[in-house]
Amino acid sequence: MIRKLSAEVFGTFWLVFAVLGTAMFAAGFPEVGVGFIGVGFAAGVAVLTAAYAVGGISGGHFNPAVSFGLAVAGRFEWKELPGYWIAQIVGGALAAVIVFWIGSGQAGFTAGGFAANGYDTLSPGGFSLISVIVIEIVLTAAFLIVILGSTSKAAPAGFAPIAIGLALFVAHLIGIPVSNASLNPARSIASAIFSTTGAWSQIWVFIVAPLAGGALGALVYNYLLAPGESPANIGRP
Repeated sequence: MIRKLSAEVFGTFWLVFAVLGTAMFAAGFPEVGVGFIGVGFAAGVAVLTAAYAVGGISGGHFNPAVSFGLAVAGRFEWKELPGYWIAQIVGGALAAVIVFWIGSGQAGFTAGGFAANGYDTLSPGGFSLISVIVIEIVLTAAFLIVILGSTSKAAPAGFAPIAIGLALFVAHLIGIPVSNASLNPARSIASAIFSTTGAWSQIWVFIVAPLAGGALGALVYNYLLAPGESPANIGRP
């Protein structure tokens, strides 16, 4: 079990480090800043590479909402959920500490929002609480469906991390302007640790909505898409 939890710590660390590091150091860099497209790309590539690196050890969740959704779908043991959640939160927090430490080495550095998620005044586009809840649920549900489908017996073997990484990239392109794209409670908690803009007061949204989205995605996949998914049944009435 320790190997699984260690893999989740590393994978979540790498994902959150990529997102926060890109957002804090590269997104707004003068003249050559990568913007939110670069942040989304970093998230997608990070989860892709981590999945190939340690996915074979732990399943490559790196996200409490993913672990929860997989448990709802019957792909993950409920008894292992608390350990995975702790490992993921630790990995995300460790990434936040290192990003803050690196940033502190620059003259005039301020944490500010620290790439935290938010609604209303803390939303990048000023979107309402309802808009943020809806997009977080929908994007997380879609992400879970991609995970479940790409790792099913009907999918080509070995390509799941690519599909999952691209799905996370697309989700960030859609979600960053609205909520700064959480989809991941561990990522949101990590951002809120050093944020000075009041992210902690809104953190409940970015825990509850992704978890709800994970459960919804699992239910949609199990009851609408999964039956008869084996390769032998593809194309049959």
